Amino acid sequence: MQNDSRYLDLNAPAKINITLRVLRRRADGFHEIETRMVPVPDVCDRIKVEWIDGGEEGTVALVCSEPDVPVDETNLAVRAVRELQGVLGQPFPALRIVLEKGIPSGAGLGGGSSDAATVLLALNQMAKLGWTLERLAEVAGRIGSDVPFFIYGCPCDCSGRGELVKPIDEGSDLVLPPTLLVKPPFGVETPGAYKRWQDSREIPGVLYAPQSSPVGELVNDLERPVFEKFPFLAELKMWLIEREEVSAALMSGSGATVFAFLKQTAVPELEAELRAHFGEDIWIGRSAG
Repeated sequence: MQNDSRYLDLNAPAKINITLRVLRRRADGFHEIETRMVPVPDVCDRIKVEWIDGGEEGTVALVCSEPDVPVDETNLAVRAVRELQGVLGQPFPALRIVLEKGIPSGAGLGGGSSDAATVLLALNQMAKLGWTLERLAEVAGRIGSDVPFFIYGCPCDCSGRGELVKPIDEGSDLVLPPTLLVKPPFGVETPGAYKRWQDSREIPGVLYAPQSSPVGELVNDLERPVFEKFPFLAELKMWLIEREEVSAALMSGSGATVFAFLKQTAVPELEAELRAHFGEDIWIGRSAG
């Protein structure tokens, strides 16, 4: 294994689900889904990967800007190294990974999955493996359902439990409009959202039906169970939909982020109104489209 590239500094983009359909519960405990995911490069984590001279082979030192993010073997970035080493059948030289978080945790934006995919892409380049994206995606699927999507870095249709990824033909032309992403000061656990899916009920007055948008239909079957447990998110979505500046709004993934497609790029008044109505501690991300 050649290790000529000593250091890489990469962005790990967020994603949004513009469609998410839950089809059924599978025998393995996961749910069969169909979803269209789109990267949001303007919202990202930053990952620096480097070899450590003189370190013990196979060791991974992870440093993170957020103290609440685990830096042990449970972190998906570390798991990505372990999975790739396992497939290769040999350890990498000692590694340091520095993770600067720009994507909030528990947001439904795929931060941890994107980190893992970015580490795989970095190691493929640094170790000069020469693997195809398809081969990397196979390893990525062992780490988490959303990780293979981030290997491709383009709009994709995903199925199975999310690990079956197909870049969409019109992906090069699928450009998000200006987008606002809003997350309250709490996260949503994905397993719980799926567990409640089948028996959940709609909240009267909340829009769950598909919405038209510049990038096609917007719909998310997980809004029903998540909104039932977290009415705050239902209120946030409907508040956004009612704004004149917003063309459509939807929860991403299992939450807790709700994104809104905007009719214009700059809307500082809308952000101020959001904080006034929902609290100063909400997180707001922006994509220029």
